[in-house]
Amino acid sequence: MSKQQMMSNNIVDLTVENFQQVILETSREKLVLIDFWAEWCEPCKDLMPILEKIAGDYPDTLLLAKVDCERQQEVAAQFGIRNLPTVMVVKDAQPIDGFAGVQPESEIRAMLAKYLPAPEDEYLQKASECLSEGDYAGAFPFAKQAYEINPDNIDSKYLYIDCLIETGALPQAKTLLGEIKMVDQDQRYQTLQGKIELAEQAADTPEIRALFEQAEAEPDNLQVKVDLAVALYQVQRSEEALELLYSVLLKDFGFGEAKKFMLDVINALPDGDALKSTYRRKVYSLMY
Repeated sequence: MSKQQMMSNNIVDLTVENFQQVILETSREKLVLIDFWAEWCEPCKDLMPILEKIAGDYPDTLLLAKVDCERQQEVAAQFGIRNLPTVMVVKDAQPIDGFAGVQPESEIRAMLAKYLPAPEDEYLQKASECLSEGDYAGAFPFAKQAYEINPDNIDSKYLYIDCLIETGALPQAKTLLGEIKMVDQDQRYQTLQGKIELAEQAADTPEIRALFEQAEAEPDNLQVKVDLAVALYQVQRSEEALELLYSVLLKDFGFGEAKKFMLDVINALPDGDALKSTYRRKVYSLMY
């Protein structure tokens, strides 16, 4: 379904005939935004596309009801409209907010944000459902989407950091955790800090240190690099593992199981992880 089709589903012309359904019934299920306009009103024509665009972003929770005040004078009189354009917010059959004249889109969105669920809430909910089953890989793309929609939402940020830790992206997790302001550092902050410390300790094994030393001493030994990549992947140091495997394939594309293992690592990364698309492109560029 296109965005235009979605928009048409939650935009109606408010008339005497559907007044009861929209104002008394629909407003109990979703927020109703009433746009009072007229054909002769130039500012109305500037405002309407803004309201339609906003309505398109909330297909399930907002209804835009447009009132042509020339044709629907009875409806306009019902609300005591004196100036155009006028916008009114109705919830549970009662006007709760509104404004007269043309307002910037940002201010209209800020007003509506007091009454509408945040755009990222749906993704947060889906991520939380995955986490309740211990599925961090499944939660990752939803947590990432929620964070990207609103990086200032502290719940989104904490959830995304948790997913980064559990899927092995420790450097990025540390960077984001370090950005959290003192005022937002609650128990979740302490918990995630502890998780990062434990993950770092677990990821630095004697075997890995020994393989690093051997790789430095024998820079042309491709098998050592593959062995080190396997060890790094086992402790969720996926980016380092992929870098090593890619360096092996650059030297010898058919070396041992390097290509197969690299594709396995890429496919095991959660959807939405930037590493997944980056290294998939790199391998395909070598293949074709």
